[in-house]
Amino acid sequence: MSPLISPEELAAIGDAVILDVRWRLGGPPGAEAYREGHIPGAVFCDLNADLAAPAGPAGRHPLPEPEAFQEGMRRLGVSEGRPVVVYDEADSTAAARAWWTLRYFGHGDVRVLDGGLRAWTRAGLPLTKDEGAVPPGDFTARPGGMPVLDADQAAALASDGVLLDARAAERYRGEVEPIDPVAGHVPGAISAPTFENVEPGGRFHNREFLRERFNSLGAVEGVPVGAYCGSGVTAAHEVLALEIAGLPAALYVGSWSNWVADPGRPVATG
Repeated sequence: MSPLISPEELAAIGDAVILDVRWRLGGPPGAEAYREGHIPGAVFCDLNADLAAPAGPAGRHPLPEPEAFQEGMRRLGVSEGRPVVVYDEADSTAAARAWWTLRYFGHGDVRVLDGGLRAWTRAGLPLTKDEGAVPPGDFTARPGGMPVLDADQAAALASDGVLLDARAAERYRGEVEPIDPVAGHVPGAISAPTFENVEPGGRFHNREFLRERFNSLGAVEGVPVGAYCGSGVTAAHEVLALEIAGLPAALYVGSWSNWVADPGRPVATG
């Protein structure tokens, strides 16, 4: 099953849990956009509160504890036997983090609305401001459904496999670093900005395009692949793009914000 769903396919589904995961680094809060208009039946999922633990040495968006994630998803109506569809504004960056986290914690039927809310409205489909009561779900969090990397494993993969850096190329090169205290990249990592995985309108490129792109970076069948970014959000988007291409990959959840928390770890630039 494809991890993506089109607006028309979503409109035809009657029993999906729909999560609005609109989020931007630095704001404005996605909840405000949600209240201004969202897909009928959707509930707002807060990336910072529902899809991550508090920031710290583990990174700016570390994995939530299973109990906390389970409680949050049940509050949003997520259940074992119902499909989940996640969306954001357009390019699926935030939605991919929801897709990946749900998959990691054991939900087997999660898809991303390709092109997000922008694609939904372009298809002539309606929005609403209504916020109905959400019946609690019965989801049980079972960690381990997707492969993860810690810092040591990421360093090893950069040498023995392919470690993709999903950030903008100038951050990879260390020319700028707007968020974290140190600029640069994990030695041996390969620059693969995740925005290149989507078309100008926000939809993902097709499988063949993505497969060719990742193959050209050394991500081929039989070679272990991982991805990281600043805090584990856009890297989840990279993992999603790799899955579309038929290339499974692990996520370094702590990413650069965890890597530079230890001053003893090496940093490469250029």
